[in-house]
Amino acid sequence: MNFLNTRSSALAVAMLGLAAPAFAQDAICGGAGAGGQWIGGDEASSDIATAGSYQEQMALVLGGNDYVSLFSLSEGADVRIEAAGRGAGDTIIDVLDSSGGVIISDDDSGGNAASRAETYLEAGTYCMSLRSYDGGPMTAFVRVGLQEHEPLTEGVMETAGGSDAGSCDTATPMGGLGSTVSAPVSETSNWSFTLDAPAQVSVTAENESADPVITLYGPNEMYIDENDDFDGLNSRIDVTDTLDAGTYCIAVSALSDENAPITVSVTEYDAEEALQSLYARGEAAPPLDGSIPFTELGVLESRIRQDVQANDDVTWFTLEVEDNSLLVVEAIGGGNSDPWLVVYDDLGREIGQNDDYGDGLDSLVMARVQSGVYIVGVRQYDSNSGLIRLLAERYVRAQ
Repeated sequence: MNFLNTRSSALAVAMLGLAAPAFAQDAICGGAGAGGQWIGGDEASSDIATAGSYQEQMALVLGGNDYVSLFSLSEGADVRIEAAGRGAGDTIIDVLDSSGGVIISDDDSGGNAASRAETYLEAGTYCMSLRSYDGGPMTAFVRVGLQEHEPLTEGVMETAGGSDAGSCDTATPMGGLGSTVSAPVSETSNWSFTLDAPAQVSVTAENESADPVITLYGPNEMYIDENDDFDGLNSRIDVTDTLDAGTYCIAVSALSDENAPITVSVTEYDAEEALQSLYARGEAAPPLDGSIPFTELGVLESRIRQDVQANDDVTWFTLEVEDNSLLVVEAIGGGNSDPWLVVYDDLGREIGQNDDYGDGLDSLVMARVQSGVYIVGVRQYDSNSGLIRLLAERYVRAQ
């Protein structure tokens, strides 16, 4: 590999991503909306609650950076948020609230590697953050609309869930809180459980060979939430709003092997366990109060190298940048090692996240940053363990 040519190309791609025009204030979605674009072209036209039809954009994802669409609701509504890549593009979306918190994430629920999230949102301003599954460049269409508006994607529950998806009348009972069952989708695709008292719940579906997708419905087939690929290819729904006592239904589909048994569990939602799980997967930055272990790499003068014996839980590091710079962080694997990388600032705002940069399995994040402390997380993408070489470099503007 020609190292100099590859690095020059990488920096060129990074600068293209950084040069994208910013049409939103930095405060939107806790800063995640900086550089985002209003889905309707401007703020006034991006109120989905009053739009006569869906709003749509073409998104260009460059250099591992996210594409962010902004939209608002003047009143609460059931919305559908979608992204579909062109060609072989494989999209992942996060829907963020006004503070930057993740409301819902999705990878393949639109079908054919497209993303689709359907949920009820209160009045407010929101962001939809789009990235490429493999971290490479991608062109995609993004669409935000109400449930009655025409969808962009087919939806896996429409193509794989069958006509009884969401119907608890035909579902197989699995008990109440604490219940666990296992069966392939070819045998059982709908389960029901009963809450004897109001509760917050977590629903999981596990077997990566099947690549399960789950959708949770309430009484009268009321849609509540859905998920695909929460932890690897396994799925999980955390319902933090208290559900009333009653019968609920879980529709299960398999994106890979419909004959592989999928283990479905319903437990009481544990807020602390859910937070620790976010830290372990790198989907949230841990606090720098010592409650989560991290290694201090010190001041990044020019270049720092650190070897990491990593597994599928994130190992955390901090580094300090003293001047405005272009920060380049790489996670380099060896042999069968497949690294995953994320960088946050000290306030927990995501600077960049990447898996499989370029043609290989290595990961790379580039961002123009100000002076401050940055949090770097690295893990193995799959359940294997292995050596990862972490490299951080700083580039400054020529005088």
